[in-house]
Amino acid sequence: MGISENIIKLKEELPDGVELVAVSKTYPPEDILKAYDAGQRVFGESRPQEMKAKREQLPEDIRWHMIGHLQTNKVKYIAPFVDLVHSVDSDRLLAEIDRQAARCGRKIDVLLEVHIAREESKHGWDAEELKAYIAGGGTAAYGNVRIRGLMGIATFTEDTEAVRGEFTRLRELYDGLRAGGFGPEFDTLSMGMTGDYRTAIECGSTMVRIGSMIFGERDYA
Repeated sequence: MGISENIIKLKEELPDGVELVAVSKTYPPEDILKAYDAGQRVFGESRPQEMKAKREQLPEDIRWHMIGHLQTNKVKYIAPFVDLVHSVDSDRLLAEIDRQAARCGRKIDVLLEVHIAREESKHGWDAEELKAYIAGGGTAAYGNVRIRGLMGIATFTEDTEAVRGEFTRLRELYDGLRAGGFGPEFDTLSMGMTGDYRTAIECGSTMVRIGSMIFGERDYA
C-alpha cells in the first residue's frame, strides 16, 4: 500500500479521541504531501531546521509538532509557528520556549516529557521530580506556554507487558496531575509509536506518533 492508503487505514483503526501525528522526520516534502492529500494535517519532526524548511514548502494549514529532543538554542527556529512541543524535559527549556513565544506574541502549547523507559539514553523528567516541580509552582511562572499534558517513550523491546507497565505508570501520573490542579486544557497524553501504539491506546493514550508504518522505512543516509 502507498502513503495515502496507509493514512486512511490507520485513521479507520484509531478510536475516537486518539489523534494521529504522522512522524515525517527524514522524509521528503513530496511524501508529506501524499499524506496531506489523504487528509492528514498533523506532522511530527525532530529537527527544528528541517521542520522550518519543510514548512516553507508545504501547505500553510499543516500543524507542525516538535517530537524530538529540543535544544534551547534551536527554539527560535520553530517558535513563530510550532503547534505543539512534545519534548519539554527541563525548566530551562520551558523558560526558553516561554521567552521565544513572548517574542513572537504567541502562547505555545507544550507537553512535559517523562522518562519512563529503562534506557538511560531517553530524555525526560523523573516522575517524582516532575511532581515536586509542579507542586512548587514551576510551570506557573511562564505565561506564554500552555501545559497541555505529558509525553513518554517506552523501552524499545518486544516485551509487551514491560511496555504496558511503563505506559500505565505514565497514565497514572497524567491522571494524578490532571486531578491535582491543571485545568481542562491539560488533555493530551502522547504515547505510542509504530511498534507499540496499540498497547499505548489500550493504556489511555490520546495521541500516537507513527512514521515508518505510514511512510516506509527511513533512509538515514
